[in-house]
Amino acid sequence: MKDQRSIEFQQIENDIAHKIYNPMNDVLFKFIFGRDERKNITLDLLNAILNRTGKKAIKDIHFKNSEIVPYYEGDKLTRLDIFCITEDETKIDVEVQLINKKDMERRSLFYWSQMYLMGLHKGEDYITLNPAITINIMGHEIFPNEPLHSMYSIYNIETGRRLNEDLELHFIEVPKFQKKPIGEMTRMERWLAYFSNKLNTEEMEELAMSDAAIKKAVNDTDIFMMDFEERLKYINRQMAIMDYNTDMRVSREEGRTEGEKYADRRTAMNMLKAKEPIEKITKYTSLTEAEIYELAKEI
Repeated sequence: MKDQRSIEFQQIENDIAHKIYNPMNDVLFKFIFGRDERKNITLDLLNAILNRTGKKAIKDIHFKNSEIVPYYEGDKLTRLDIFCITEDETKIDVEVQLINKKDMERRSLFYWSQMYLMGLHKGEDYITLNPAITINIMGHEIFPNEPLHSMYSIYNIETGRRLNEDLELHFIEVPKFQKKPIGEMTRMERWLAYFSNKLNTEEMEELAMSDAAIKKAVNDTDIFMMDFEERLKYINRQMAIMDYNTDMRVSREEGRTEGEKYADRRTAMNMLKAKEPIEKITKYTSLTEAEIYELAKEI
């Protein structure tokens, strides 16, 4: 086990040395897309995903605390990956998800509802509510027969009329991206190429040279990796993801229904050892907080 962990660690270090990164690792993702000093990168990504151009483009955002405190004691705490508000008070949540826990549709609705209600005080009119958008960038597929970018809202089933523009749920299934010549890519496709991990080193360099926002994201990733503590967090997260995927593959091959629980326990143990918060571990596993606290006693 120890030897396997050392091999995984060295593999990730070698990738970093060759500038092969996983931009969907949430530690790196938040560094690049969740800070004021790089909000122009985030603006470019949001406008690409939401297809906002010209007068409709988002001109500015300000980041908010990603923890949304529940209204009632004992309710579930919501911890978003990136939470920002645009100049017209539209709330936007951007999530990256590498592990398929088969709950993305409901989780996305829950996150959206928490954002939508935030700021509405007792006695205020509902007209004060502002639109909310949840964007899910996923490293797995959940809609086999849908395009790689799906947007859901509320529509009349009979007429197709949209109720309003207050609800948007975007699901971006990155594995569905198909490579093409970089010069032929749209802005959205360039970002998909960035997240896909399907480009070699030369292609990534060409992609960065073709797009100023992506070039800055790539350059700032190098800065991130030079910080020992940040790099270690990134490596620990990559190892947790690798462990989970390996265990899930083994469980499928052996046909053991207990495999998923075992994989979740192993992932949770590794994340606990890395001092990750309980809320983060529940996001990466199907374990309850109570089960995670019991595991913590074993360390």
